[in-house]
Amino acid sequence: MKDVYINRISNFFPNEPVFNDEMENYLGMIGNSPSKSKAIVLRNNGIKRRFYSFDKNGKSTHTSAQMASLAIEKLFDEQVKKEDIDFLACGSSTPDSILPSHASLVHGELKMQPVEILAPGGSCCTGIQSMLFAYLYIKMGMKKNAITCGSEKPSQLMLARNFQPESDNHVRLEQNPIIAFEKDFLRWMLSDGAGAALLQDKPNSEGLSLKIDWIESKSYAGHLDTCMYFGSKKNEKGELIGWAVMEPQEWLNDSVFSMKQDTKLLAENIVPLGGIFLKELCEKYNSDVSTIKYFCPHLSSGYFKQRIYDELKKNDMEIPLDKWFTNLEYVGNMGCASIFIMLEELFNNNKIQKGDKILCMVPESARFSYAYMLLTAV
Repeated sequence: MKDVYINRISNFFPNEPVFNDEMENYLGMIGNSPSKSKAIVLRNNGIKRRFYSFDKNGKSTHTSAQMASLAIEKLFDEQVKKEDIDFLACGSSTPDSILPSHASLVHGELKMQPVEILAPGGSCCTGIQSMLFAYLYIKMGMKKNAITCGSEKPSQLMLARNFQPESDNHVRLEQNPIIAFEKDFLRWMLSDGAGAALLQDKPNSEGLSLKIDWIESKSYAGHLDTCMYFGSKKNEKGELIGWAVMEPQEWLNDSVFSMKQDTKLLAENIVPLGGIFLKELCEKYNSDVSTIKYFCPHLSSGYFKQRIYDELKKNDMEIPLDKWFTNLEYVGNMGCASIFIMLEELFNNNKIQKGDKILCMVPESARFSYAYMLLTAV
């Protein structure tokens, strides 16, 4: 089995950052009224700015595939060229199409030679899962040079125009004067952008590399109901109904193609599950969290930071807060791209020294999955 190294990391952010007081200038107001939940959500998530891949008129400036390809292009130079790559894995919660796959679209944007591709299905874990498959291929000697990436374009789903038919339904407005909180909640959370990494079977000859000690992921869907969903709705029994079996008018009336979050289910389960899985992994690999230099958790909201810390401490796996690194406040929640964006900032800004260990955590609330990765700087 070969060792596997992350040798280059890049990012791409579309347009200029958007600050909190500008958000409704871009997203619009549902029912021509300011959101009643915006201030509460922003106060809890701690996000100060984010990026949108469209202008104030709602016109798209970049697709998800284009953002991914622009991040990937930064990985190439005279030493590493497109033609050297033999595997491309691309994650996204918000691909531009159902078919072709996200990886196919990114491959097309890159205009690369024929190459094996992979597009994991899911949400926040798809970026690190793309890295997991590249890691396994290289470790087994099947590939030498792999590109993995995560890109997200959720914000355009949050434009007020997408909720207008539901907002215009006067019966529903009498029952609930604003769009359900589970839909409005995510409008103030999400950001657009992309990150990418080059994985190889040898470290860089000069400078740092990040050796992948291990990566694992696990789904808890067998025990828990759906928490975050898109292209579907829940019926009275809490069962998920997909868009394909609905009448087309339902797609509009129920804002089916908006992203929804069951915040109660999220709060009750997402933190404890992460603690349980990390404890299992540390026992399996004989890893000690006290040895890490940086803990890079993908946080959907700053609200969870103290709760995760408390849970880890309860499990005798305390990671002091001064070891935590996250750029959520000034980048926003970029879903599956977030782990790349955090690692890129550490890797390319001289914040890592040889011997440093980095623990990465990626939770996915869709139906509760978790992924962890341990890296060592060499």
